[in-house]
Amino acid sequence: MLLLVILGITTAFSQEDTRPVNTGDDFSLEGALELFKNSNSLEEFEKSMNQENNQVNNLDLDGDGQTDYINVEDIKENDSHVIIMSTYLTETEKQDIAIIALEKTGDGKAVLQIEGNEDLFPKNTLLEPSTEEKGAVQNLKAESNVAVIENASPTVNVWLWPSVRYLYAPTYVVWVSPYRWRVYPRWWKPWRPISHPVFYAHRNHYRTYYRPVTVRRVSAVRTVYYPRRHSSTLVVHNRRGTTVIHKNKRGNVKTVKVRRTRVRR
Repeated sequence: MLLLVILGITTAFSQEDTRPVNTGDDFSLEGALELFKNSNSLEEFEKSMNQENNQVNNLDLDGDGQTDYINVEDIKENDSHVIIMSTYLTETEKQDIAIIALEKTGDGKAVLQIEGNEDLFPKNTLLEPSTEEKGAVQNLKAESNVAVIENASPTVNVWLWPSVRYLYAPTYVVWVSPYRWRVYPRWWKPWRPISHPVFYAHRNHYRTYYRPVTVRRVSAVRTVYYPRRHSSTLVVHNRRGTTVIHKNKRGNVKTVKVRRTRVRR
């Protein structure tokens, strides 16, 4: 009888579904913002996201058993930047993961948000720095670090972030990652993804200083990024089921098949 009980418990644990609710949950949007904040260039930002010890990326979208390399590309228009994080799934197919939208709003003032791609995250997944961001409270009076937008929540002025100062420097040259499918930097060492519950616990420390919001601050996202975004033929496995996403010749994305997966608890 005891043996049967032990076997039953073992079977229950082996059937537990540890996949994320949304595939994008294996990428930390908060962590990406924190790495961006502390980077002195977009090249440095790209490198930091592709290092295992930073615990930002746990995605394996091409299903090869290794984490995907994340490319960074900047689209600049006037005082706005849209920084795209994406990965190549094949030689010809590229999938966007998230974007950081940044806009200079005045002399010494800038706002930004990060948005998860709706192929991988729920639609309109937006995050931004909160007023409790590291250093913000100390700098409120000295640096006017919070700009209040009428009829909206206070937003953190990110002008003093090293990455932001870099992007608005007169000498800045628009960054486009030189890497592509099977062409990677020598320093990159892919690793096996860990289970989602473990990854979720590891990224906890990034959540303190970033908050979800419903208001989009940077209008350039629609005009500059949407016509150029990348979506691929992609099979997404998560706890909501198996979704096959197909991109047509015009680049429009259509869900062509959804198979629900029964989650054992």
